[in-house]
Order: sequence, then C-alpha cells, then structure tokens
Amino acid sequence: MLKAKSLYHLIVYSILFIVVLISFFTFIIINNAHDELQDKTENLKTDYTNSQKELLKNDVNSIISFIKYYDNKYKKTKTQETIKKEVLEALHELRVDNINEYLFIYDFNGVSLYSPISKDKEGHRYLELKDKEGREVIKELINISQKPNGGYIEYLWYKLAIFKDAKKISYANSYKEWNWTIGRGVYLDEIDKLVKEKEDEYNQKISNYTLQITSLTIMLVLYSIFIYKNATILIVNDVKEIGKYFKESQKNDNPINQNRIIFGEFKVIANYATDAMNNIKLKTHMLEDLNKNLEYNVSEKTKELTKLIESQKTFIKNSVHEINTPLAIIQTNIDLLKMKIPNNKYITNIESGSKIIQYIYDDLSYLIKRDRVIYEKEYLDFSKILFERLSYFEEIAVSNSLYFINNIDEDMYIKFNNTELQRIIDNNLSNAIKYSYAKSPIFVKLEYLNDTEIEFSVTTHSKEIESVEKIFDDFYRENSARGGFGLGLKIVKDICDKNLVIINLQSNEKKTKFTYRFRINENTTA
Repeated sequence: MLKAKSLYHLIVYSILFIVVLISFFTFIIINNAHDELQDKTENLKTDYTNSQKELLKNDVNSIISFIKYYDNKYKKTKTQETIKKEVLEALHELRVDNINEYLFIYDFNGVSLYSPISKDKEGHRYLELKDKEGREVIKELINISQKPNGGYIEYLWYKLAIFKDAKKISYANSYKEWNWTIGRGVYLDEIDKLVKEKEDEYNQKISNYTLQITSLTIMLVLYSIFIYKNATILIVNDVKEIGKYFKESQKNDNPINQNRIIFGEFKVIANYATDAMNNIKLKTHMLEDLNKNLEYNVSEKTKELTKLIESQKTFIKNSVHEINTPLAIIQTNIDLLKMKIPNNKYITNIESGSKIIQYIYDDLSYLIKRDRVIYEKEYLDFSKILFERLSYFEEIAVSNSLYFINNIDEDMYIKFNNTELQRIIDNNLSNAIKYSYAKSPIFVKLEYLNDTEIEFSVTTHSKEIESVEKIFDDFYRENSARGGFGLGLKIVKDICDKNLVIINLQSNEKKTKFTYRFRINENTTA
C-alpha cells in the first residue's frame, strides 16, 4: 500500500489514482455502450420484422374484407366476372407509388391478376417462377394462402431501387370463393439502414464520452496541482494536528491540544471538531442500533411484499391460462347437448354461465396482455360487431329475465382495434344484464352524430349509481352482492382514454345510461 510522506506525494498518488479510476470507468462505459448497441440492434431487427409482418397481414386482410364485402353486396345484381373486374379496377385506383412495397393478386393456377408494377404482367402464368435460391415463390405463396389464416414466406426478389435482389418477406391469404391469392410484401434491407444509424449514433456517443472524460481528467489534474502549489507547510501541520486528534478521539475523549495549532481559524475548527466528535459518537451509537432494527424490518417487509406481488402475478397468469381449456371443453359439450336436446332451459342456463366465464376470461386476458401487445387499428363494421355481441349475450339476458331492444344503424365503420372495441361492448352489456331490474328491457343504440362521429349507448332500468365519480376506478363495485371484480369499467375507461373516446354517464332513480362518442377516423392531430 502506498504511503504519502508529503502533500506532494499525496497529490501525485491522487493523480495516478484518478487516471487509473477514469481509465477503468472509461472501459466500463465503452463496454456498456457496445453491449447496448448490440441489444438495440437485435431488438431493432426483431421489432422491425414483427411490425412489418403485422402491417402486411392487416393490409392483406383489409383487402380481403373489401373483396368479400363487395362480392356479397353485388352478387345478386351483377355477374361474378363483372364484380371481379370492378374490384381489380378499384384496387388500381387505390394503388400506391411505392414500388418496393406493393399488393399482388394471383389465381390458384399462378396467373397474375393484379400487378401494380406493370399491367403487361397481368394475365401471364408465373407458377414455376423461382428466385435466386431456387424457391418457387409464387407456388409457395398460393399454397400458404390457402391455410386458414394465410402465412408468411421469406425469399429473394429483385428490387428496382437498388437494381439487385434483396431479402423480402410477404404475407398471403386467399379469397377462396374466387380462388384468389392476395398478398403484400416488403423488403427487409431497410433494417440495414437503421442499424447503420445506430452504429453512427454509438460512435458519436463514444466520441462524446471520450471528450468528456478527457476534459474531466485534465480538470482534476490541474485542480490537484493547484492545491499543491497553494498549500503551505503551516496549513499542512495544522491539518495534520487536527487529523491526529480525530484519530486519537476514536480511542479516548481527550480534547484537542490547541497550543499545537497556529492559526486561530483552525482553533475554531478544532473546538467545533471536539463538540462534533462527541455528538457524533453519541448519535452514532443510537443510529447503529436504530439502523440495525430498521434494516431488518425493511428487509423482511420487502421480502414479504415482493413474494406477495410475484405470487399474485403468477396466480393471475396461471389462472387465465388454466381457465381456457376447461372453458373450451364446456362450450363444446354444450353445443353437442343443444344438438341432441334443443330448447332445454337447463342447457340454456349452463350456456349462459359459460359465456359469463368467457367474458371474464377475455377481460383478464386483456389485462395481462395490454402492456405487451400492440393493438393495431383497422376499419371495423361497428354495426356488425355490435349485432354479434348482442347475439352472444342474448341467452344470458334471457336467463336473467331480461331482453334487448336495439336501434342500430347499419354499415357504420370506424377505425379501431377489434379486441378493444369488443371489451367496451361486452363490459357494458354484461353490466346492463347484471344490474337491470328483472323483466325490464335493455336499450342498445348506435347512430351517426355527424360526419365525423358516431354514438353508442346502453340504457337500463336499474338502481341509481351513487358514486358516479368512482364507477370507473379499479376494483370499485356499487353492489358487492352482484359479483364481479370491479375491473370491467376500468378497462373500458383506459381504452376510451387511449383512443379519445368521450364517455358520458347519466344515472337517476328511473334509468342509467352509458354513452360513448367515437371518432369515425383516427384523430392523428390530437
């Protein structure tokens, strides 16, 4: 161990220590920055690929929904060939100018029906077309599109922007009524640009760190030299004397010998030091005892809380997972019983109960996944979804001596996520059934307010809500005897806040009405 024999030695040792310490931290910082870059690069590639897959799937399924809608709408008034021709013309009108990301359509025989790059390619057969690796790309796309949910394939394809082949991923699904394969692809070489940007950012960060560390080193060295140059032997002696007192005070309670201190300022410091050391010794003993007790209690409570929280999370996840399988078995057997014994009130009651469990399962599943899943938006037929959910809850309402009266405008489309919209509808219908007076109607309404907004409302004859300001809070229930977890309206509130849906609640002794105002299109400005 180095011993400083003078202030000069102390400063030299300090400078050496500073240089070594800064070099050590420099290595750690650069190493951490490098690891951070590697992690970000891998996450960037994974996130980019997953996001592109989801976008491709949503775009293709939207096109298929459009084709299905158009076909169903005009199949009774137009020939199928006319409908196909009009659909292709409509897609040409909607085409984008980005030649690196485009839609393509083939029939199951490999004949190109829609090629936005060049119409000259339409009508030709490409079933045996292969990429540079020998993959029959068109045939694989057609085969995978005929699966229930379509699928993805990766392959090499010529990219006009760089005049060479590049890795590409495509998603394909089919409209089986016409034997059409509809797909969309995107080149993956864009990720290389993003990785290059991250590397440049990393290099710049390292340069900044190096400059800052160098500057700090120079400042510390200069400061040490300044202290050395301006220190005097007298100051050093006084400091040593005071230091000696502090060392001796650990062994005894003798006051400092002020005759051995030259400067009056240091004598004042010495007096303060004496008082301080006495107080410190007293308080140190008290604090040591207190800290020991406090640390033990905090440690024990922290362990208990951590274990409790982890147990809660594990229980909820496992419960939701375990519910799914028996619930599916129950629903399947109910369907089989209904086929053998139709119009049986006991089976109807069982089915009602299983649907309630399914609704609760959907809520819990959403709560678990909402922080880890990106709920993409798409254009949804609100009217159709609402009719489907009313049909789902019909038997639950009947088993509770209730019935629905709906006033729903048809073909009302909004840009929203399907899962989140279903959570809003299901929680409102479930609460309406739960709290309505027996043999009373439940009024469900969906209508246009103006060109940009639509309104969904549920009205019941039920007991007046006493705490309107708390009704959307976590675990709050107006009537604990009616069951539930008090999570449904909290989920609804969170979804509405995220999507700028305006909520209005009116409740009195005659009726309770929940109203939700949706924007038809996403409000990108807000």
